[in-house]
Amino acid sequence: MKRKWKTWQIAAAGGLAASGLAAIAAVAHASAASDPASIQAALTKRLPKTEITAIDCKSIDGVCEIQARQNLFYIDHSARYLIIGRVYDMETKQDLTAARLLQMNPDMLVGGAGASDEPEAKPQAGATGSPSAAADARIDPAALATLPKNGSIVMGRGTRTITVFSDFRCGYCKRLHETLGTLNVKVIERPISVLGTRQISEAVICAPDRRRAVTQAYEGGAVTSAGSCDTSGLDANEAFARQHGFSGTPVIVREDGAVLHGYRPRDFLLSWIEGKAS
Repeated sequence: MKRKWKTWQIAAAGGLAASGLAAIAAVAHASAASDPASIQAALTKRLPKTEITAIDCKSIDGVCEIQARQNLFYIDHSARYLIIGRVYDMETKQDLTAARLLQMNPDMLVGGAGASDEPEAKPQAGATGSPSAAADARIDPAALATLPKNGSIVMGRGTRTITVFSDFRCGYCKRLHETLGTLNVKVIERPISVLGTRQISEAVICAPDRRRAVTQAYEGGAVTSAGSCDTSGLDANEAFARQHGFSGTPVIVREDGAVLHGYRPRDFLLSWIEGKAS
């Protein structure tokens, strides 16, 4: 009996040792996966066109916060899953994403991007979409006119025309899209991939009904596409955006070359499009 107990003791000890080793291995794997260098390498491979400027895997349990210039998004510690939206602390009732965006640039987040008791009340912050007066400038309208038609979706009617550089996973872009739909203005939307959304943009560009595809993309559903087509216009959009420093979305360009970075309320947009606000 004594020998059997010893045998059981040894087996149990072996089992505990194996469990301990497994736990240590799991902790080591999680630690390695959340290492900023590993995260950076994975993101460089999976989001090659996104410039990562900061990685924080410690502030929020379970996810890593990724800053891409003025844009903010999240990933799991394996860098496999991309999370676009807001992180809301239900215990403290704090919008952690809005707080971080405000910390990144105190002059931004004007007009409804602050913290709220209702997380659904504010746009998502995949790409900031936040106003920045310092970034407003002018570009040569002739340069804008050289961009190919196959990189755009034309919507709306009106005597005024604006061009919008957008990302289909940017909550502020969706809000701008909905607001512009209520105005008497012609919109030329030019998708750019800020958050790894190139495939969505290609599906929209190749869709038989691009206007419908835009709505589907912003709603987060499947895009009805005809398959592959010439998407070189998207390359031109992104090259143009990089050349002119469009690091976030949305960016609105007026016919005279005036540039507006970020979302604005309807009344402001109406005046700005008419040239009455700057």
